[in-house]
Amino acid sequence: MLHTFIAYVEDLPGVLTRVASLFRRLNINIHSLTVGRSERAGLSRMTVVCEASAEAGHRIRASLFKLENVVDVDDIAQAPSVTRELALIKVAATPHSRSQIFELVEVFRARIVDLTSESLIIEMTGVESKIEGLIQILNESDGRILEVCRSGKMTMRRGQHTSSVLRAMGAAAGDQPEAGDQPETDDLA
Repeated sequence: MLHTFIAYVEDLPGVLTRVASLFRRLNINIHSLTVGRSERAGLSRMTVVCEASAEAGHRIRASLFKLENVVDVDDIAQAPSVTRELALIKVAATPHSRSQIFELVEVFRARIVDLTSESLIIEMTGVESKIEGLIQILNESDGRILEVCRSGKMTMRRGQHTSSVLRAMGAAAGDQPEAGDQPETDDLA
């Protein structure tokens, strides 16, 4: 089972090492890890995707809570959420092959962000399968992929936050309704 953990952590040196070491100690491979600033000063938002059983998922979440500098953790694998990934793909492109690559980029709703005489860089945001589809088509076309850089999954729960996340952000729990008060809807991703 795939688990997606959202952790709010203090923005301090060594926090990422502590989290990665926890997964190493539990012998669980991290599929994707993204970290960046959050909406609250001094806190970073960490998204960790891994494959583990439901029981191991509970153990991971509890262990993350115990780590120093971790403010809140949420496993949103089964929750309605929006997930996206960013990819930069550098492709060898001659003047002859550029038009075909431009057409592929348009079909996949990606965009060209850099163009030189011998290559171009495509930027694409979307679900993992869409990015994989573009990479597969590029591999089959005249354009030769030179380099790929992917962000990893970025995930956000749909609707309202849970009260624990609101507390972690410094808001009063009574300011917004609980996530359970919102009717669940299908994932649009």
